[in-house]
Order: sequence, then structure tokens, then C-alpha cells
Amino acid sequence: MSQAESSPVDAGQDVDPKTLRKAITGSAVGNATEWYDYGVYAYVAVEIADNFFPDSGLVGTFLVFAVSFLLRPLGGLVWGPMGDRIGRQRVLAMTILLMAAATFLVGVLPTYDDIGVWAVVLLVALRVVQGFSTGGEYGGAATFMAEYAPDKRRGFFGSFLEFGTIAGFTLAIAVVFVTESIIGAQAMTDWGWRIPFLIGGPIGLIGLYVRLKLDETPVFRELEAQGNVESSAGNAIRDLFANFWPTILVLMGMVAALNIANYTLLAYMPTYLTETAGFESSQGDLLVIFGQVAMLVFLPIAGAMSDRVGRKPMWAGSFIGLILLSVPMFLLMSLGFWPAVLGFAVLGIVYVAQLATISATFPAMFPSQVRYGGMAIGYNISTALFGGTALYVNDALIGAFDNNLMPAYYMILASVVGLISLRFVVETAGASCRGTQVPGTPESEAEIAAMAARSS
Repeated sequence: MSQAESSPVDAGQDVDPKTLRKAITGSAVGNATEWYDYGVYAYVAVEIADNFFPDSGLVGTFLVFAVSFLLRPLGGLVWGPMGDRIGRQRVLAMTILLMAAATFLVGVLPTYDDIGVWAVVLLVALRVVQGFSTGGEYGGAATFMAEYAPDKRRGFFGSFLEFGTIAGFTLAIAVVFVTESIIGAQAMTDWGWRIPFLIGGPIGLIGLYVRLKLDETPVFRELEAQGNVESSAGNAIRDLFANFWPTILVLMGMVAALNIANYTLLAYMPTYLTETAGFESSQGDLLVIFGQVAMLVFLPIAGAMSDRVGRKPMWAGSFIGLILLSVPMFLLMSLGFWPAVLGFAVLGIVYVAQLATISATFPAMFPSQVRYGGMAIGYNISTALFGGTALYVNDALIGAFDNNLMPAYYMILASVVGLISLRFVVETAGASCRGTQVPGTPESEAEIAAMAARSS
């Protein structure tokens, strides 16, 4: 087959199955590493408070959780344009190494009783490193996945990136649950909280090994061959903000809705169940494990469905579902363990329609020459504002209004914002991610047709 014949309109269709599986694994394992860290920190929040914040308790713990998110936009500004300049694969190898190192080192930190306030300083410093590296991780992994997947199955294959998200959260809470079950609650507070963080190091090294074996995406290689790669990271930033700032704002609205639901359901829920709903810690952990396993089952189903019905109907259905079901399901969760399992699982499955289609929807909002930067910057600014603060805001709202349903109301408000933002999103199901125009637009279709004509 000639070079011309091997350049189809669908840049992902000529990727052999083995390479595609490697690309999916490399994207998902890094994402799992990222969310394993966030999950562990959230799931041992009470133990972190006892060891580092004996005076301020969970308030201090949640504020430090938010600190790492404040660095994500800076990480996005650095890593995103760099990924548009030197390639996705190289940047993703660097980010996973930094993430894993920061996670591991939290597990060896001295506590407040050992060195006083310096323990808090060191904890904050490691969360800063984690947040900065994560700023380039998610946008890059989603871009990598989107540019490798065949256009007509981008939703299905992209869902495996979010499979990594839930797998990371589920592994985190499973490790915490098993550790505490074996050593007991007191030992977990004294020293057992370190074990989940230490495990994060080897997980990250496995992810690094996989990513170092990956090739650059077909879309980026094509961009390089045509001389359309930005000449510098600075030019990528200027192009992005000069021409695509409305898209960044739309993305931020979608991400705000996504992350408030995400961190309320996946990160805050164990604390809510123990501190507010009256469950034992192990019960809360087990309940979330059940719900997340249900989400894992439905992720690829929802991703495949988005390839058939479109991305926008999936997002709209999820937003409307959360608006209608959040309050009833939170009420159900107050009735006992098994009703709580059902309530959490229902909300999780409704939320999956968003989660499964992130990497098929968000990267396709930008053309390939600024895709990594646009995704990383917009996603991380909104995540810093609404994701990192979700634990603190939910806790504060319950205290301020003396109402255990405030997290449900917060998700409802977020879903309304998401519906408004969705109005301005271009449908890209089946559209090619190639070229220098926004996918799904007439300009993009004309460019792809011209590229196909030249290669025939």
C-alpha cells in the first residue's frame, strides 16, 4: 500500500488493533494513577486531619486538597501548549512520573506531632507538585485517546479513559477498606494511612513503562508532516486565546457541572456517609465500592451509545437526570445501607453518561494544533474552581444551612449550568479530529475532503 493510500480520512482507522490497545492502556493507566491519588487523599481525609491538622480537622484537610487544584491551571498552561509543540506522548511520560513520585512521598511524610507546622508545609508542597503535573495529565490523556480512536467509535474507545478514572477511585477505596479491615481503625489512624500512598509509586511506574512504549498519535504525526505544528508553545497560547476563547468558556461551563457531580459522588461521598449520614467508615467505603463497580459496567455501554445517538443527547440526559433524581436519591441514602447502595448507584449510573463521553467530546471542541492546550487550560481552570473546592463547599453548605441535602442541591445547580453550556457545543459524533479546523463544522469537513483528495 502506498503512503497516499495509507492516509484515510479517518486517521484512526489504519491503526492496528494491537497499537490501539496499547494507546488505550497507556491513556487509561495514567488516568487511573491520577485519580488513585485524589481518591486516596479523599478516602483517608479523617486520618490526614488527625495527623496533620489536629486543630482545624477536616477543614484543613479539604483546603489542602483544594490547593493541588489551584496549580492545575498553571500546569495546563505549561504542559498543554508544550504537548501541542513537541507531542502528546512525551509530555504524558513526564506528567505520570511527577504524579507518582508526589503520591509516594506523601506516604513517608513526618506528621504534625513529629515536626509541627513543617509537616503541613511538606504536605502542601507535594500537593502542589501533584496538582501541577495533573494539569497536563488529563487533557493530554483525553487528547491522546481521541486522536488514536477511530472516528466512528471514539465514544466507545474514549470511555476506557474514564474506566481508568473509576478504576483509580475504586482501587483507592478498596486499598483503604482492605487495609483498615486488616489492621483496625486505630492503626489506620496511627500509620496505616501511609500504605495507600506508598502503593501509588509502583502503580505510576507501571504507567510510565507503558507510556514510554507508545508512539505519537496519528493526528499529531500528520500535523507535523504538513508543517502545521505551532512554532512555539507561546504561539500556541496566543493562537488559543485569540481565536478560541469562546470555546474555552463553553468547556469551562461543562467541566464545572461535570466536576461538581464527580467530586461530590466519588470523592466527598465517603466523608458524607460517615460524618453526616451516620455510617461506619468501613460501611461508607464498601457502599462506594459497590456503586463504582456498577459505574464501571456501564461506562463502555454509554460510550458506545454516544457513537450512535451523539454526544449532546448523552450529556443532556445526564444533566436532566441529576436535576430530577439528586434529591430523591440522597433521601434514599439516609434510610440504611442497602437503600444507600441503590441511591448512590442510580446517581452514579446517571452521571456515567457524562463521564463516558468526556474524551470524545472535549478534545473535539478544538482543532488539532491547539487541542492539547485548549483542553488542558479550560479543563483545569474550571476543575480548580469547582472540582478542588467541591469537598469543602459541600461540607460548608451542610453546616451553613443545617441541611444534609445541600450536596444534592449543589449538583442540581451545576447541572443547570451544564445544560446552558451544552447549547453552544458542536456535535462531533463521527466527525474527524484531523486538520486545523474545529471538528464537526463545515470548514473542517471541507478541509478533510481536500486532504482526502490530495492523498488519493
